[in-house]
Amino acid sequence: MDSGTDTPIAGNETKQCLFIEDDAGTLFSQMIMIAEIIVGLSGNILALWIFIFRMKFWKAHIIFLLNMVLADFLVLISVPFRIHTHIRGDYWVFGEVWCNANLLMLAVNRSASIAFMTIVALDRYFKVIHPYHWISRMTLTQAGWLSALTWVAVIALRIPLLTTNLLHNDGNVSQCRSFNYYSVIPVGVKIHYVVFFVEFFLPWVLLLFSSARIACYLNRQKKEAQKRVRRAIRAVAVISMVFTLCFMPSVITGVVALFIRNLFPTKCELYNRVSLVFRECINLTYLNSALDPFIYFYSSSMFRNILRSSNCFKKDVNQVHKC
Repeated sequence: MDSGTDTPIAGNETKQCLFIEDDAGTLFSQMIMIAEIIVGLSGNILALWIFIFRMKFWKAHIIFLLNMVLADFLVLISVPFRIHTHIRGDYWVFGEVWCNANLLMLAVNRSASIAFMTIVALDRYFKVIHPYHWISRMTLTQAGWLSALTWVAVIALRIPLLTTNLLHNDGNVSQCRSFNYYSVIPVGVKIHYVVFFVEFFLPWVLLLFSSARIACYLNRQKKEAQKRVRRAIRAVAVISMVFTLCFMPSVITGVVALFIRNLFPTKCELYNRVSLVFRECINLTYLNSALDPFIYFYSSSMFRNILRSSNCFKKDVNQVHKC
């Protein structure tokens, strides 16, 4: 998880495990991130165009989906700098200020994406299970306030990152990482670590609960009432799959790396292998920007209908018209 660990040796001295770069892993990371940028940028520009120019009637869940689009643009702005760094052998050349800002935007994107994914899933849950609850009847104003409070909470939890210099010197190479080796972990980074893990497990439990409850409710419904419930469970299922694919690998490998570092500090080779896997898994978290348009499609019938009626997707006898 970090770039090294302490290995006890004679006396009170310690030495740091050497972190070994994996050229194959670096090339894989570059390819993944470039694909994420290309797919994510095109998908989210299309989604933003639909939300702003084609959406005639707005509902609360549309507000939440729009905020997911806005969160995704934080990744699309930040990831090109990570690609540049990977190409230069993990050498960050943009200075301390932009290093902190870059890592802050990536962290805020992760937190905001998780938060709004969870809100959209819970909105679908309440619409089906508790249709007369005030949450199911949330107004646009209330949805706007909830979105604003979510952003405030997300940014407040991530601001502590700015209290620490995240630019580390490894010989002649400057590395920009929030997960790195610290002889004493700064308070701001500790908060970052805690948020990284907690913000995954709590929403994940809520997503599993929502999926299970909607599935049970579906089995009790008559056939004529099942169509609406099926749409809801499909939306929650897509959110759960995107959530799990993008965020679970980095959380699991991060936990394992911390476990090895704290309980088996002499296992440098094993620790480095897990750290390399963790770094590759971190790149999967950026994948949510490319997969979120699937959530918009399955979570909103209005978005889906606009997309289907667009000239981009109309077929004639000989060809498919492209945008």
